[in-house]
Amino acid sequence: MTEERLKAIPLKSLQAFEAVGRCGGVTAAALELKVSPGAISQQIRKIESFLGVSLLERSGRTVELTAWGRLYHQEISKGFEQFALAQQLLEKARNETALVLSALSSVVNKWIGRRIFDWQALHPNVQVRIIGRDREPRIGFDDVDFRVSYGSDVLQHEHYTELFRDWVVPACSPALMQDRAHAARELFEHPLLHVEWERHFTPYPSWAEFAAKANVPFDASTSGLSFTLSSSAIDAAVNKRGIVLAQMSMISDELAAQTLVIPVDLRIALRESYFLAWDRSALQKPHGREFRDWLIAISRQQAVASAPKSTL
Repeated sequence: MTEERLKAIPLKSLQAFEAVGRCGGVTAAALELKVSPGAISQQIRKIESFLGVSLLERSGRTVELTAWGRLYHQEISKGFEQFALAQQLLEKARNETALVLSALSSVVNKWIGRRIFDWQALHPNVQVRIIGRDREPRIGFDDVDFRVSYGSDVLQHEHYTELFRDWVVPACSPALMQDRAHAARELFEHPLLHVEWERHFTPYPSWAEFAAKANVPFDASTSGLSFTLSSSAIDAAVNKRGIVLAQMSMISDELAAQTLVIPVDLRIALRESYFLAWDRSALQKPHGREFRDWLIAISRQQAVASAPKSTL
């Protein structure tokens, strides 16, 4: 085969064929590459046309690699393995000096993602990567130096410390309720926004709990939108969609900008605390120990800001 003809094989076609061989079928490959099965088949026919051999043996809805296909797949797989290795090496090189912080998505969106600019102002030459991910990373295996976890999830990590216990409070757009004192019962005359975390977390404080604490009646059948992400519920409240029991740590900017107000300052504590976990080797990175201490310090400040004044 001439060099010109070899160059004519599209990388996209090779990617499709490699995925079919590795995943065991056209449909599975299509799901992985997020394309249609027809698109996968079309790409493979292009390779077969270039090579002049059949790579797949089709029988009804099932396909298998032919002898030529198995031989060809064995060789091109080596190239794709090199691609993956190159990406891993690049990520590792990027992370050798950068401090990598993983946190729950809402924590990134509404808390640490905002506070990190204070750190950057103090350390403009220190690179920090922030990853919003709800699944706990494997510290020591994944490219993560620090992790902000909630509750008992932190127990799977070796090194950790408590950060703060957050509190929730009713919050809404001033367009719904002006920034003045209101009776708790008035809140239930407006649309309620609910936060329902994933099942492996302890339950988020509910409007039923708030009503009980405020000693006002509550109709459990009251309709309202529910969100699994606290940040999404807060955004809905900013957009005048209703009243939310919002975490104090996540609405400080909105309160300062007056896009949210607290009509009734009655707070309920989350059932568990936030924690910071870290890889021991992260403390050996330039500014690693300093970064950890900074996270702990701002968390102590947040604990004071979130809690009702009467509890201090």
